[in-house]
Parts: sequence; C-alpha cells; structure tokens
Amino acid sequence: MRTALLLRQTRMHFPRLDVDQITIKPIEKGGSDRKFYRIDCAADQKLILVKYNLDREENRHYVNIAQFLDTHGIRVPKIYFHDPVEGLIWIEDLGEQDLYSYRHESWLVRRAFYESALDQIATLHALPESVCVEIKEHLPAEFNAELYRWEQNYFFRNCLGRYFNIDKAELAALAALAPLKEIAKWLASFPRVLVHRDFQSQNVIIQNGQANLIDFQGMRPGLAYYDLASLLYDPYIDVAEAERAELIAYYRGRQLENGITIDGDFDLTLRLCAIQRLMQALGAYGFLGLVRGHKNFLQYIPRAVRSLRHIVAKVDNLKPLASFLEELREESSGAAS
Repeated sequence: MRTALLLRQTRMHFPRLDVDQITIKPIEKGGSDRKFYRIDCAADQKLILVKYNLDREENRHYVNIAQFLDTHGIRVPKIYFHDPVEGLIWIEDLGEQDLYSYRHESWLVRRAFYESALDQIATLHALPESVCVEIKEHLPAEFNAELYRWEQNYFFRNCLGRYFNIDKAELAALAALAPLKEIAKWLASFPRVLVHRDFQSQNVIIQNGQANLIDFQGMRPGLAYYDLASLLYDPYIDVAEAERAELIAYYRGRQLENGITIDGDFDLTLRLCAIQRLMQALGAYGFLGLVRGHKNFLQYIPRAVRSLRHIVAKVDNLKPLASFLEELREESSGAAS
C-alpha cells in the first residue's frame, strides 16, 4: 500500500494531528510479513502504523491480544485504531530502543532492563487459567508434541538442509532420532501457561527504563521455560553464563512471589526448551534468509549453532546429535546461494 494512501487514512482517523508536519517512514526490521511505518507529526504526536496480511490468521488477533495483555497489567503498545477491512492498526510509538540496542552496555545497565523484561513475562506466566480463557479463541494452537516436532523438523529442513546442505539421508536419520520424539512428548506432558513464543531482545522495547513487550501475536499456551530460554539463549546477543545464572535466579524469585512453585528438574526442562527454541530460531533464519531473501538473518546462525551445540552436549541421550553438531562447520556456502 502506497505511503500517500496510508497518510490519507491516518489523517481521516486522526483529524487532530498536525497534518502540515506529518511524515511517514518505513521501519525496516525483522522478518515479519507485516509492514511497519513510523508516523511523526510533532514531538508529542507519534504513531506506529502496522499493515498486516489479511490471509494470515494470527495477524487478525493482534489487537485482541494487545488489549488483553494491557488489561492484565502487562506493558504493551496501546491500540489507537484498528481497521480490520484494510488490515491497518495504529498503535503507540514506544521508541526505537529495544533490549538488543543495549547489548554493548555494562551488565549493571543491562541487568536492570532484563529484570524489567522478566517482570513482564513472569506476570504473563502467572495469569490463572480462569483469566486465560478470556483470550483463548484468539490464540494459535497450543504447544503440543506435534508443534515441538514441527520445530525440530523446521530446523533440519531449513537450517541443516538449506543452509548447510546436509545430505537428505543424513537429515532423515537425525530427524528420526527417538530421543527427539521423547523430548517432544515429555515437554507436552506439562501443564501450560500463556507464553509470548518470541520473547527475545528485539521484541522488548525499553521506554523510560521499563520493558514493554511487542510482537506477541504468536502468544499461546505453552511452557514458561520456553520463554525464559528464548531470552537467555537469544542468538542476537551473547549472554554470559554468570549473567544467565543471575537472571534465572531472578525469574525463579518472581515466580515464587507470584505463588508459583517450580516442580521437577528445572535445569533439565529449561535445557530442553532451549534446544527447541534454538531449533525453531535456526529454522527461521534459514527460511527467512534463503527463501524469503532476508540475508541479514544468516549472520546469527553461527552463534545459535554454538549455543545449540553447547546445550545438546549436556543431554545424555542426544549423543548422536551432539556428535553431528560438533563436526558441523558454522559457516556454509548456503549463505551465498
């Protein structure tokens, strides 16, 4: 949709804006099929305009999810106007400083922002089932064994297959490993809470020192460990082991404050969710980089592979996969194809 038309629609829905000074600029970020625009009129007149694909189911539920989260005390952009016919949403502009943009700051600075992000996600995870049913009809399918297996196969197909050009027979053998199926079934056996599903540094906006969540349209019932792993093993940022340990302790403290006791083997469950999340992310990087043409995502594959290798090596029954990853070169000719 042309920017002139977007401006005309903005003026129509927001007649009090200073139309003489209005500008609109595309925001080039992420691999979403949605398009984002920053609308700037004056110092106190800023908006983000989202143009979404009407054919994609989860896009149509963004507004309902945003309003649900806001109602229950989770900081997200406010919704100003929604045009479901055109697939347009005008939302609050929280600024350009995401958690990722602070990656070079000292841990003392970053820790406060990470803790603020964990406060928000812990609040989401603590919502009781009686509250969660309010939004159930607007959510994608819950995490189950089939979805965990899909994530695994997404990794084999789009990362190992497309990016690393691994032989199909070898891929099939790895994908068929019995322990991977067991992990999917085991994770699916736990009670679920609402999870963000893409809780990483570029989806946390820092405004006035506080974390705000964005890109939450994939929210669904799943394991809290999955969100925690998404942030702690974020391929966009190097998080040191000592920093990770501090954040785990902080999150567990927040859970206890919310009256949530953590049963079972916390470390093992977090580790397995980290494997799942990294497989999903690596599959996405391969797909977005080589199929959708967003080559910038390919630069994050080496770091994500290193993290996956490190975690898989700690799981006893995944030795065949650990051995394979140990021999895998982190750079590939697939990046140039």
